[in-house]
Amino acid sequence: MNVWKNTIVALLMTAVMAVVLGLGYPLVVTAIAQALFSDKANGQLVYREGRIVGSRLIGQPFSSAGYFRSRPSAAGSAGYDPTASGGSNFGPTNRALVDRVAAGVAAARRKDQTKPVPIDLVTASGSGLDPHISPAAAEFQMARVARERGIPESVVRRVVAEHTEERDLGVLGEARVNVLLLNLALDARYPMRK
Repeated sequence: MNVWKNTIVALLMTAVMAVVLGLGYPLVVTAIAQALFSDKANGQLVYREGRIVGSRLIGQPFSSAGYFRSRPSAAGSAGYDPTASGGSNFGPTNRALVDRVAAGVAAARRKDQTKPVPIDLVTASGSGLDPHISPAAAEFQMARVARERGIPESVVRRVVAEHTEERDLGVLGEARVNVLLLNLALDARYPMRK
């Protein structure tokens, strides 16, 4: 009789905990997040003219010469696939990685200049979806973007400076530039020439 009583108590406790922790807790946390941090809880989506154009948190490709380019992506077969986030897992001695980086450096030099190519323009991040580039990577692309938009490089430099995020708390991470927000700011102020 004691075994049955303990079994029933264990089953009831499991059911109660499943409801409380499996349904109740997630609903409470979701409600609090929506109430206090709605933008962050919903993926920090960026809207223009009522349409979603991207997220502040997920990198995306830009191919036009008048736009700053993001880091390469190893997420998914074509890259920039948010459902397949991840790096290539190639080590520094892997021939495929060495060849891909060498090809990326050659392509960057053809498109921009002969200055040293910043590493983040030829290597993917760990997630493959990093929305940021370094200030050096932005600097490397300024002349091309200014030329394509028909504006002085000093103007592009000022917009990049406005969109450069410093280290968090002054010590965490590195300075960075969100490529999507930078390109949208340029489109708003200095649209591409036809």
